[in-house]
Amino acid sequence: MEELICNVEFLRGSAELVARVSSEAGGVREYRAPSAGAVIDQVINDLQEEFESAPPS
Repeated sequence: MEELICNVEFLRGSAELVARVSSEAGGVREYRAPSAGAVIDQVINDLQEEFESAPPS
């Protein structure tokens, strides 16, 4: 059975890309960067830290 563990939205602002991440453990947070690669790196690093430190379900 699948379980939703996080939701990620990518939005394009006038001068930057915004990623909005929400998860049960971390709540809702936003990341902003001038390029897609930079904002995606931020999201990856955050989620990797969150899920590596989370207890198994």
